Amino acid sequence: MDTYLPVTVAPPKAVEEAAHLGNQIAELAAHVDAATARLLDLIREFDARRGWSEGFRSCAEWLTWRVGIDPGAAREKVRVARALAILPKLAMALARGELSYAKVRALTRIATPETEERLLGVGRAGTAAHVERIVRGWRHVDRQAEARETARQHASRELHVHHDGGGMVVVRGRLTPEVGALLMKALAAAGEALYQRARGESVTTRLVEDSAAQPGDSEEPVARNSDEGPSAAQRRADALALLAEAALHHGIDPGTAGERYQVVVHVDAPVLADAEQAGESALEDGSRVSAETSRRLACDATRVVMRHDEDGRVVEVGARTRTIPPALRRALQHRDRHCRFPGCNVAFGEGHHVRHWAQGGPTMLSNLAVLCRRHHRAVHEEGFRVDHAPGGSLRFWRPDGRPLPQVPPPVRLPDDPVQALRDRHEADGLQLDARTGRPSWLGERLDVVWAIDVLHPLPGVPHRPAAQNPRPPTRC
Repeated sequence: MDTYLPVTVAPPKAVEEAAHLGNQIAELAAHVDAATARLLDLIREFDARRGWSEGFRSCAEWLTWRVGIDPGAAREKVRVARALAILPKLAMALARGELSYAKVRALTRIATPETEERLLGVGRAGTAAHVERIVRGWRHVDRQAEARETARQHASRELHVHHDGGGMVVVRGRLTPEVGALLMKALAAAGEALYQRARGESVTTRLVEDSAAQPGDSEEPVARNSDEGPSAAQRRADALALLAEAALHHGIDPGTAGERYQVVVHVDAPVLADAEQAGESALEDGSRVSAETSRRLACDATRVVMRHDEDGRVVEVGARTRTIPPALRRALQHRDRHCRFPGCNVAFGEGHHVRHWAQGGPTMLSNLAVLCRRHHRAVHEEGFRVDHAPGGSLRFWRPDGRPLPQVPPPVRLPDDPVQALRDRHEADGLQLDARTGRPSWLGERLDVVWAIDVLHPLPGVPHRPAAQNPRPPTRC
């Protein structure tokens, strides 16, 4: 039994009105894309000038706070803005409304100055869906080539160690880039340690020689051969020996992160309370740190109180305690969830005393706030301030005294922002209409494999035999 569905024919007036609405949508979309090009230009310039660095970790983080867009979308806008700096043809097409932001965003993932012209043709000919498919195919070819190169490098790694005829040990090898970089860093560190050790021994020897000299001894200078020092290759050999000795002496296991990166700071109590006071504020090796750095570290650390007599001798050592007890820390993390600095959503951070405990501030939940490491440093060492508002909420202040609100004030817009946008583009000489961003695609089937085969510049991209492609390919 055949079933027939009724066909509804819209009145001519309704069809005409719908077409008019469609043209308005297309025209306004072209205006929005042209405005987006200007927005990306401003983002790129703002990023280059590091206008976001006053309290924020990146341009994307500032955009999230100031403009109110999702962090992922903010990072993508910064990426596209940076990419367009070396892709002027794509940037111009977006500024003229000829390509949508969606197409440009996709094309900037693969475009280079060498391939920009070809990919611009793809954007003008195809739809956004076509562009996405070609970009996925392009990146698949790139990943295959990159994977082959990585596998080739990994397979070619080698290290040969053997004795030569004179009994010396000969080392020859080839390492992957990341392992090679690790070795170079280790050799540089070991070489620096050997240099400092030799320098210290040289100074000690000279002091001993000077003290042993008699008044009647000859004062004639002793000629020294400037070539006596080891060559660069010899220094690398010595550094490698030091690395081997250190590994065997200390064991291969580097230990836990807490043991490796524990930092000990010695600071006098008056310095913690007032940075202007005289007193010690130094690391365990004697390196001086600022009083504010010590206060930041003391906000959330393990504390051991030592008392000294007038001669500086230790007379009492207290028990090691946590500045913020574990139970209070759990409550703090549960309340704040993330860094409290405006615009920051880092999930884990350090406990900050709004009023420092060394100045009499209580270690209570009401006097604590979670700050990530970056913003904890900003509050202590970079001039930012935080205090409590009358209602108990936190207020942040810039170094120049201006408030830094949690939510920025809204931007004032003209009464008719769309018309203002049209007027701006008309003043710039842009003639945008419903056909500006229309692709030249006429409905043909997109042959992605053929398109990548033709467009991709990488040598070795497989070409399909003609028998597998009997129809003329669609150039989209």
